[in-house]
Amino acid sequence: MTAPLFDLSGRAKLRITGGDRLRFLNGQVTNDVRKAIESAAIEACVLSAKGRMNAHVFLSAAPDCFLVDADPELRQALFARLERYVIADDVQIEDVTDRLSIFHVLSTSAPDAGAGWRLLSTRRFTESGWDVWIDAALHDVVAQQLSLAFRFFDAASAEVFRVEEGIPRWERELTEEIIPIEANLEARAIDYEKGCYIGQEVISRIKMSGQTNKRLCGLVSLRDGPLLAGMKLAAMAEKSKEAGWITSATRSERLGKEIALGYVKRGFNSIGTKLDAIKPENPSIIARVEIVDLPFAC
Repeated sequence: MTAPLFDLSGRAKLRITGGDRLRFLNGQVTNDVRKAIESAAIEACVLSAKGRMNAHVFLSAAPDCFLVDADPELRQALFARLERYVIADDVQIEDVTDRLSIFHVLSTSAPDAGAGWRLLSTRRFTESGWDVWIDAALHDVVAQQLSLAFRFFDAASAEVFRVEEGIPRWERELTEEIIPIEANLEARAIDYEKGCYIGQEVISRIKMSGQTNKRLCGLVSLRDGPLLAGMKLAAMAEKSKEAGWITSATRSERLGKEIALGYVKRGFNSIGTKLDAIKPENPSIIARVEIVDLPFAC
């Protein structure tokens, strides 16, 4: 099957320069910035002092800067959040969202690079793929060129694929109320051996306790009833006891199922647990769901 191709050009993009950029960023993000190199990006989170999400980012190095990209909704907020902590540092932050485009090819083999392409090994889904960074002026030409070799996913198809892969995104699974471990980002985006960063104490305490109040889970509709974002989850035997909520839902034609992502509270989130998904504004609309492992199995 031809490898999937995604257009990520709408993502917010920041360019971080200055002699203190490495030290500064290492004090802001959950992963070790020293692992970001010119040929490979890392995934990280930017947190509040309470350990809650301010942003979910990918970060790579260039000879004279670091490049950071995040969901489009974070364009202004991420810039302001990082700027707030530039005090006496030799650090400059520039919004380059409109100047650069990004494509992602989900393939083990790198695409043949064209002139002006910057190729990075990046794990944006459950498997590693390749980012193609280019000048925005080349967007249409490169899109056409890549589409000849790879299978282009439009926005709707990309959203279905994201849910199938169990990947959280901003304003759905990721908000300023969520701690990254709850969103299954621990293995991907947190380095427990690096130096201090904002929010580290909270993250370290959770690691030591081994417990979170809730966890992002995969949900499958048992009767193929439609699932909707915003549905409340309740224990089957105790309809009044809220067990969680659905954050994203879709019909997966590949799996032949109605599936969803949602947060399920501790005590209810074991694989195989069955819950009722209830539409808050119409409690008579109920779908029975089962918790399954992520990513969703084919």
